[in-house]
Amino acid sequence: MTDSSSPRTLDSQTWPIAVCMHGFSPVDREGTALHDAAPEVWDRLFAEVARLGFTAIELADSHIRPADLTPSRREELLEISRSYGVTPISVHVQRQSVIEPGRGEENLAYAHRTIDAAAELGLQVFSTGLHQPFTQAQRDALWFWTAPGPVDPDDADTRALAVRRLRELGEHAASVGLPMSLEMYEDTYLGTADSAVRLIEEIGLDNVGLNPDIANLIRLHRPIEDWREMHEKTLPYANYWHVKNYTRDQALDGSWFTSVPTTMEQGLINYRAMVSLAIEVGFRGPFLMEQYGGDSLGVCAANRTYLQSLLPQPAGD
Repeated sequence: MTDSSSPRTLDSQTWPIAVCMHGFSPVDREGTALHDAAPEVWDRLFAEVARLGFTAIELADSHIRPADLTPSRREELLEISRSYGVTPISVHVQRQSVIEPGRGEENLAYAHRTIDAAAELGLQVFSTGLHQPFTQAQRDALWFWTAPGPVDPDDADTRALAVRRLRELGEHAASVGLPMSLEMYEDTYLGTADSAVRLIEEIGLDNVGLNPDIANLIRLHRPIEDWREMHEKTLPYANYWHVKNYTRDQALDGSWFTSVPTTMEQGLINYRAMVSLAIEVGFRGPFLMEQYGGDSLGVCAANRTYLQSLLPQPAGD
């Protein structure tokens, strides 16, 4: 399920590479949400993105919810971003699982509204997943992935419900010309390579693929699948890719594990090999630079430069 919708040849200069919004606070010191911020606040955001050399951004609904913007605010968002040469390329709906107990139907309706908003904004990808809101333990932890979170039940009926609802969203996305990408995330039906691939096959739509964010899994303080094998299984189904990396260490006897965010180049995942494999199996989707902690934006910019060195060089170079 690679993204081959565009026949153009992609290279290091033309491949869509977006930046995440983690480097910006979702709420300012006065308590105003970025979603509701004045135009001059959005202006400063896009100015900073452009200053770092990015020409594309992912709209994370933790920061800005396209579905909940009025038409005039959506247009304002586009006008400001365009003035800096930055294109909102995707929207990522996170922690709004369509099978979240007590909220699944509400989250499904919200996802439908987000798809319509994404089409209105001219975005290229609708991205979502099955991860749920943080537990209190995750909110209290220094790094949220070190504390236990919600777990999708080992239940055939619930999994079938996930398939039905995600297929419904995929059909909607297809009707407005959007690919839909599902992010891999621990303890969900997208939490292992085999389960994620099976979910895509169960949904059975050409426009629905994986966001093989294997870094979400290698950071866990527990035993994990081999990162090479996970990529080999999932990259043929990829149509959008959040990329980041972590250092990882663990005791041979499994008594302790540790992980820390780092650059794409220095972490456990060998992206030189994995990007080459992705291109070999047909991946043509956008990349999203993602980073937690520290100067998130600065690391994303460094990662973009590194990623561009791994992509095909322009003809004649």
